[in-house]
Amino acid sequence: MAPTDPLLQPYQLKHLTLRNRMMSTAHEPAYSEDGMPKQRYRLYHEEKAKGGIALTMIGGSALVAPDSPPAFGNLLVYKDEIVPWFRELADGVHEHGATVMCQITHLGRRSSWSSGDWMPLVAASPVREAAHRAFPKAAEDFDIARITRAYGDAAERCQAGGLDGVEVELYGHLLDGFWSPLTNKRDDDYAGSLENRMRFSLEALTEMRQRVGPDYIIGIRMVADEADEMGLSRADGVEIARRMAASGLVDFINVIRGRVDSDETISHVIPNMGSRSAPHLNFAGEIRAETGVATFHAARINDVATARHAVASGLLDMVGMTRAHLADPHIVAKIVAGEEHRIRPCVGAGYCIDRIYEANDAFCTHNPATGREETIPHVIPRTIGKTKRAVVVGAGPGGLEAARVLAERGHSVTLFEAAGEAGGQVLLTARSDRRREIVGIVDWRRQECERLGVEFHYNVIAGRDEVLGATPDIVIVATGGLPNISFLEAGGDLVTTSWDILSGAVKPADNVLLFDDNGAHPGMQAAELIARAGSKLELATPERGLAPEIGGTNHPVYMKAIAECGVTVSLNLRLRSVRRDGNQLAATLYSDYARASVERLVDQVVVEHGTLPVDDLYFELKPDSINRGEVDLEALTAMRRQEIASNPIGAFRLYRIGDAIASRNIHAAVYDAIRLCVVM
Repeated sequence: MAPTDPLLQPYQLKHLTLRNRMMSTAHEPAYSEDGMPKQRYRLYHEEKAKGGIALTMIGGSALVAPDSPPAFGNLLVYKDEIVPWFRELADGVHEHGATVMCQITHLGRRSSWSSGDWMPLVAASPVREAAHRAFPKAAEDFDIARITRAYGDAAERCQAGGLDGVEVELYGHLLDGFWSPLTNKRDDDYAGSLENRMRFSLEALTEMRQRVGPDYIIGIRMVADEADEMGLSRADGVEIARRMAASGLVDFINVIRGRVDSDETISHVIPNMGSRSAPHLNFAGEIRAETGVATFHAARINDVATARHAVASGLLDMVGMTRAHLADPHIVAKIVAGEEHRIRPCVGAGYCIDRIYEANDAFCTHNPATGREETIPHVIPRTIGKTKRAVVVGAGPGGLEAARVLAERGHSVTLFEAAGEAGGQVLLTARSDRRREIVGIVDWRRQECERLGVEFHYNVIAGRDEVLGATPDIVIVATGGLPNISFLEAGGDLVTTSWDILSGAVKPADNVLLFDDNGAHPGMQAAELIARAGSKLELATPERGLAPEIGGTNHPVYMKAIAECGVTVSLNLRLRSVRRDGNQLAATLYSDYARASVERLVDQVVVEHGTLPVDDLYFELKPDSINRGEVDLEALTAMRRQEIASNPIGAFRLYRIGDAIASRNIHAAVYDAIRLCVVM
């Protein structure tokens, strides 16, 4: 495929030859240190370069001025000290044949005045942004002049740092805030006509071009339609794109459609699983046709077939597969090697982006090496020691990951699974049409295990005899957990669990109380299913808000179901007990604040309180193990081999992972597995 594959054709951008058509668009994974792109940041981008990508964009919203304080680990490009860090990163990426550019911006109202240097935020007008909740001041003439110079300074620093170009962010931030009728309420030379509303952005681009010269690459990532009847229209957005192209100031346009000023709006700009593939791709193609300028785009293009179509059909010049490269930074290398089927899929879980917006660093839900390149390899090396016999019990994500990594290391692996197929709790989630893509986490691992010769035994409830019959040197217990109802003072035998609802084993009743004390997807997914089934539903939680474990891009779809189905939400209430009352159930809820109980009379009580470990096998095997199940936590975090040998007559090393230890999530399970097994 290599000579003819549209994705593998080089692209000439001005003087720069991009080796193929695949790129990672700018995003901020919050890997920076002190606002600088140090080692962790560099290794993350170097890995994509090793994997064959043509262009990686750094500095998602890198900041040009101190009154644009960091919102989620942003790079501080207004500081001169960033230049040598840029240079080190650029050298690392260039060494592997890729190019690198930095996105720069002034966040405007899209931040918080109580971070950074505690400066007032500036915007086109004093219009509050819902997502970050700050009230900005209207930018004055001296603010505009100062920030214009700051853009020029930032571009010079990018150039001095050896980066191949710079991209200006123009969606949801300061400059494009002057474009939109939603945010520009001014009455001066920067308001009214399209020419006036574009004035500030063109002044900033002109300043940059004068500073870096005619040859340096400058592009924009711009909103060309805010998809809001009161906002920037498609007609105006396309006209802005035309004028930008005609200005000679920009070398490419990276197209965005929609708004990012609330959880609901950003969920359409950065769509997750359950939404259609590449929803704005054709629109980006229209911009390319209208402007004739190099056009880039990324929005849920998470599979190679769609990316190939985007280029082959002339819709895009460079196709952004950004979250897909968090899942697998070696996409291009696998295409070139004829191993497209081995690409680890992006399932659209949104775990990466949601962590960023909750002020955490980005992790892929099922690639624990992303963001941890310093300690965890993306390509598992074969052991240089003696190969061993390993038994893994449980074929959920953690067990499959343990089996995969051990097999990649060269060990002989036998896997026992009680069910008739692999997947564990993921299969419950995947029963929902909206979340069925999540099964890709299981399918990819199962296929890799089969390729590596892992021996599967399904429908086997493995006990001590089955495990020891395989004469293992290593045993990994990944038996997961079962729904936890132990917190109830009474009535545990009367409640239905979220698993019962999600599996279809129990149908929603007419009048349902769902108590969610976990705050993650299982409870909310059960609530969505119950509400859509037409039940009268009250969703109760002891939290001060719904589902604190679910981030901003996943939250809206659940809130949509709650709003459309008339679900009653009750905060700050704890379920204590359930009893029968005639043909119904009486649920007692307690308020920590009122220090009083209330009662609900319903047909069904559904409970989501995480899981308790299925650990009988682990404790049965523990006395026979070399380490008595103990993990050296210091060695674990330092990625060293486990050496504990507390039982001189033990026959094997024993470890448990994932929910077999405690109720957590998919990422925790696969991370447990890889950091234990990659050094075995």
